[in-house]
Amino acid sequence: MLVDLSAPRTTDTQAAASAARPAATYPRTAQLRVLHIGKYYPPYRGGMESHLEILSEELNRRVDLKVIVANTSRHTTRDLIDGVEVTRVGKLFDLSSAAVCPSLAVEIRRAKADIVHIHWPNPTAVLAYLVSGHRGKLVFTYHSDIVRQRKMAVAFMPILRYALKRSTAIIVSSPNYIEGSDVLREFRDRCRVIPFGVSVDHFNQYDQSEVRRIRELYGPRIVLGVGRMVYYKGFEHLIRAMANVDGHLLIIGKGPLREHLGQLALNLKVSDRVTLLSEVDDIRPYYHAADVFALSSVMRSEAFGIVQLEAMACGKPVVNTQLDSGVTFVSPHGVSGLTVPPANSVALSEAIEQLLNQLDRQNELGTGARMRVANEFTVERMVQSTFDLYQEVMHGKSVASVGDEDLVLTFCGNSDL
Repeated sequence: MLVDLSAPRTTDTQAAASAARPAATYPRTAQLRVLHIGKYYPPYRGGMESHLEILSEELNRRVDLKVIVANTSRHTTRDLIDGVEVTRVGKLFDLSSAAVCPSLAVEIRRAKADIVHIHWPNPTAVLAYLVSGHRGKLVFTYHSDIVRQRKMAVAFMPILRYALKRSTAIIVSSPNYIEGSDVLREFRDRCRVIPFGVSVDHFNQYDQSEVRRIRELYGPRIVLGVGRMVYYKGFEHLIRAMANVDGHLLIIGKGPLREHLGQLALNLKVSDRVTLLSEVDDIRPYYHAADVFALSSVMRSEAFGIVQLEAMACGKPVVNTQLDSGVTFVSPHGVSGLTVPPANSVALSEAIEQLLNQLDRQNELGTGARMRVANEFTVERMVQSTFDLYQEVMHGKSVASVGDEDLVLTFCGNSDL
């Protein structure tokens, strides 16, 4: 394995971005050293990665923070990204979608952190932590159960329960998920809800000329879907719904089902009203150009649906599905959008048509969506709540205390690793 042990480096673009960032407004606790361990880090795209980036950038203004993730190659590299020290540990291979990084335990030990904060599901990170011998506090952001790799989930469950039994608190992104998770119900007394957040100001700053271009190209009635093109997103049902919707569907994302979804649109003769976009430079104009945002997910693998928050921050009503997860906690029926049964293209089409045809209702729910984000789901609130919990853990005011080490888990939903 090739290892680059040079000092963290900053690209010109990253340096410019950091220079443009407003000065920290939080009191910094320089003595508190926090290490976050994720699966990957942007520019790698994913819900966990986006959350880790936002949380790390903001917490870095308050604590001495470092991030360790897997690299996509066998090289270990160190970078400074928007002020955050990010170590990408060389990966030998993937085992059931879990990155195997032999030097991860050494990197954890070397960090000498007061708090280690692991983002789950990440079985190899948990094993590396246990091997590292770290004796400080342990924090997990538990983004999801393991859903698809059932054999791995069963095999790893004793180790997971061992970690949870030593935990201090489990942060949950929604109260709904506690009730739907067998694991969380077992540790209910340690759960605390800290929802994900987005920057309302960030989504209010967008290129209006780009919005006009998008509407001229795809409008006037635009339905937007955003996410990886994978099985649990239910995009096939959204495409089927377009057979009965007078509008144009844009789906932004990549994934293994892209070719299948494109062929489905052709087979249903709706390809003239369905556009699949693999990549866009800035997603904000697309949110603002849309009339309705649709989250058509069909399984609890969709634990929260942070893309709903992004659309809601732009004042767009959401059509989502009734899942046993945090999806409807983010956007409740009749408050910020409409909720329909999962895997039901007819119900999807009816809800979308209702919002496209009833502008007063569309505006009412869009306003409710923006207000809900501003009141309940801001980055500032998420960061403050996380920082407060860190303080409680370090000062012995945690929800529970077991043994010599404490564990904080943020449990956010189901996943496929």
